[in-house]
Amino acid sequence: MGFDACSWPRPRLPVATTTSSYCSLKLERFFFFVFCKHTKSTSISCSVSEPSNSPASSSTRSYSRRWYNPLRNRPSDSPTPYIVRHWIDSDCPLASQERFTVVSYNILGDRNAWKHNDLYPNVPFHYMEWGHRRRVICQELSEWEPDIICMQEVDRYFDLLSLMEEVGYVGSYKRRTGDYADGCATFWKADKFCLVEGESIEFKGLGLRDNVAQLSVLEMMKVKSRRVLIGNIHVIYNPNRGDVKLGQVRLLSSKAEILSKKWGNIPIVLAGDFNSTPQSAIYKFLTSSELNIMLHDRRELSGQRRCHPAQVFGAKREMESPLILIDSLFKDSWTREEAKAATGSAESDLAVHPLKLNSSYATIKGSTRTRDSNGEPLATSYHSKFLGTVDYLWYSGDVIPTKVLDTVPIDTLSRTGGLPSEKLGSDHLALVSEFAFVQGMRSYDN
Repeated sequence: MGFDACSWPRPRLPVATTTSSYCSLKLERFFFFVFCKHTKSTSISCSVSEPSNSPASSSTRSYSRRWYNPLRNRPSDSPTPYIVRHWIDSDCPLASQERFTVVSYNILGDRNAWKHNDLYPNVPFHYMEWGHRRRVICQELSEWEPDIICMQEVDRYFDLLSLMEEVGYVGSYKRRTGDYADGCATFWKADKFCLVEGESIEFKGLGLRDNVAQLSVLEMMKVKSRRVLIGNIHVIYNPNRGDVKLGQVRLLSSKAEILSKKWGNIPIVLAGDFNSTPQSAIYKFLTSSELNIMLHDRRELSGQRRCHPAQVFGAKREMESPLILIDSLFKDSWTREEAKAATGSAESDLAVHPLKLNSSYATIKGSTRTRDSNGEPLATSYHSKFLGTVDYLWYSGDVIPTKVLDTVPIDTLSRTGGLPSEKLGSDHLALVSEFAFVQGMRSYDN
């Protein structure tokens, strides 16, 4: 399906074409003056409110509650760690001058932040407030000046859209199906790209839960032959449902290939929170394009259950939980229904996808302080029950990464006590990569 009513479209405000320097100055001034007033509130106001003519208006809810945090009533005796992220460049002889920067950012939905407040026991309550987090997130974006932004866990879309339009972006949104308030949002600079085709994916209709994804064919304004397909996904969280995770990734890849072929085999960038670690079978599926599901326990496919902060920091060198030990000794049998979700066929044991994917961060090597043995970040998400990497920027076809914004060292993250923090507006870190079209690539006239 395309970007239709279920994506909550809203008439766009006129967007003036600006030069990058003017846009950058406007961005910084706008975010500074608009958001400073949101930093002094002492209670949490969680509101999901949309215009009266939006499909969600009938289910508008408002919540107001004080955030319990044991650190709130005592002064902090340790300074907030200094957070700095560095660009890492790559020497790419094949890179053309037509380049674009993509951000993938799970911004932590406002409703999810208060619903799962047990994940943030060490985070001062005012760092959890949407007003503070929105200001910090937008400050981050203003520093990077990305051309394309893929956000996950967005439940304040119109709040964000009005701000993004002020600084030259347009966007599209796809809300999750079922009783969920969040979804995926994709924004792009109106003076850099135009949308030529969009598609929204509802996994529920295919028996793969209430998650959603977006596919957007974007064309460069100044070089009409340069088009790129951007995918944006938030894969199901539940670690036990590896079958559904595989099915969602498989379906996204298949639909991306179909849309890419429709526009002349244009290059693909897939962004998102894949809720799977670099050591997992699902990561191997993404990189190798196939996976024999019968060689794996579906409850361990994502690797999430092995990323508790105590394990990562080594604070408790305890044995693995009895449940994980049982899983490793007695493989969880796959039902035919689970096999169908994972592979697309109840009679198949092999999950496959059609793309040849590479990770931009694994391609551009970084320091051992921030990267694992695969070259992926050591951590893109941190709260009281998880410390590890689940976010990625994958690419395929005639584009190559030319630089990435490195993540934060583990020792620095540990001193925050958990995210969000003063300078980081989510419990995830944003991934940022510049891509270049390959020199000599053919034009995609359609």
